[in-house]
Amino acid sequence: MNKEWKVFLTAVQFLTRIRVPASIHHQPGLMQQAPRYFPLVGWIVGALSALFFLVFGRYISTDVGIIASMCTSLLVTGAFHEDGFADVCDGFGGGWTKEKILLIMKDSRVGAFGAIGLIFILGTKFALLRELPGFIALPGEPTHLIFYHYRYFILALIAAHSVSRLMAVLVLQTGSYAGNPDQSKSVSMTGGRLSIPALILATAFALAPFAFLPWPFLLTVLPALYATYELYRYFKKWIGGYTGDCLGAIQQVTEIVIYLGFIIVWRYL
Repeated sequence: MNKEWKVFLTAVQFLTRIRVPASIHHQPGLMQQAPRYFPLVGWIVGALSALFFLVFGRYISTDVGIIASMCTSLLVTGAFHEDGFADVCDGFGGGWTKEKILLIMKDSRVGAFGAIGLIFILGTKFALLRELPGFIALPGEPTHLIFYHYRYFILALIAAHSVSRLMAVLVLQTGSYAGNPDQSKSVSMTGGRLSIPALILATAFALAPFAFLPWPFLLTVLPALYATYELYRYFKKWIGGYTGDCLGAIQQVTEIVIYLGFIIVWRYL
């Protein structure tokens, strides 16, 4: 249990800005096993985002609550995945060879494609999240039941953050690393594969929120899987595999796909 706790804290340290004990370092052995807890880290990010939505949405407005939720996610993760998405937009938007694409993605500066991509991804996320609070009961219900009334919204956030991180784990498991391992922050993760039990554990963490939802919401995982497949196939075509930035882009895109799926299921199924 002590080792598993360290592996979990390594995942928290890698994916977020949450402080962990000073004894936790980026040890290769722990880093290689950390992806099994990526979906669980998604639980933390989603839950904190939902909490700040509830506070600001309750006392100010729904729109402010959504902005607070998005800001919370950005602050907790240090915009880790958004940065990867922007780099992918710059790299694949401005490069026409593998070497050029990888070179642009390593550049810390954000170009026009990256800025446009961030505006698009954040704007889309806001628009979709704005539809999700429609899951709650009508105004005037007892305020002490706020967690019950917002249960679908809370679970949607947790599910989106956990499933989208599982998609990145699946690419880590099945894909080929295309960058220079010596320059990768996640070199230890790209050098090995999770065991079958560890992969099952990661999947269980990702799918657990759906146990508290009507079963049709589970269908939202299918388009997320398809989006992951198409994104990886695109990356494979141009650069021969994935990089850390590609994984960040996969997380961002599939998070949005999950939100969209929740809205569609809620309205039509």
